[in-house]
Amino acid sequence: MTTENAPVLAILGGTGDLGTGLARRWAQAGYRVIIGSRTLEKAEAAVADLREVMADRGVSAVAVEAMANLDAATAADIVTLTVPFSHQVDTLNSVRDALRGKILIDVTVPLVPPRVARVQLPPQGSAGQIAQELLGDEVAVVSAFQNVAAAHLQEGKGVECDVLVSGNRKEAREAVITLVEAAGMRGFHAGMINNAAAAEALTSVLISINKQYGCHAGIKISGLGDA
Repeated sequence: MTTENAPVLAILGGTGDLGTGLARRWAQAGYRVIIGSRTLEKAEAAVADLREVMADRGVSAVAVEAMANLDAATAADIVTLTVPFSHQVDTLNSVRDALRGKILIDVTVPLVPPRVARVQLPPQGSAGQIAQELLGDEVAVVSAFQNVAAAHLQEGKGVECDVLVSGNRKEAREAVITLVEAAGMRGFHAGMINNAAAAEALTSVLISINKQYGCHAGIKISGLGDA
């Protein structure tokens, strides 16, 4: 991939382990990545920490920068949302106009503390459906990455986890699968945005497994043969 034709990527609420993990992997793959936050200072701190970690691993020439969420969403071609469920709607409302005509990758999981190991899907069906209904047809919402442990994204090796990619537009899902592969995983078309409920619910199941077995479990798709 050449940087001339690569989309610019923004990660809103990208200062946590999940956001910075994706940022590091995409930046290493040659993408320009913007880490967004509610405050520029928090985004700048996350970028500084990320550059320090990458320098320690012998990686220095990467295009990662910091912006406030609205500026990040405006500057990007593809926007990823990595905020807690309680902040999803407020964050989307704050950048709604900037998302028009773009792809939004929604990583939101409707976890309801303190019982995060119990499936508690919202009345709308899923967080992905909430985002699509809120933003309308001008935005291609794609749900992905809910079942990937942030701890694995922070590692410097490939991730033994597959990613279910759901959304109403096939070409948008294809674009996200390209990003999944750039981050070192396999991505699979998982149907319309309604099917985001399955991946979101699986997160609570995986949390239960992690607690029981002391691990960071993911999912793998089997039975593909030579497909």
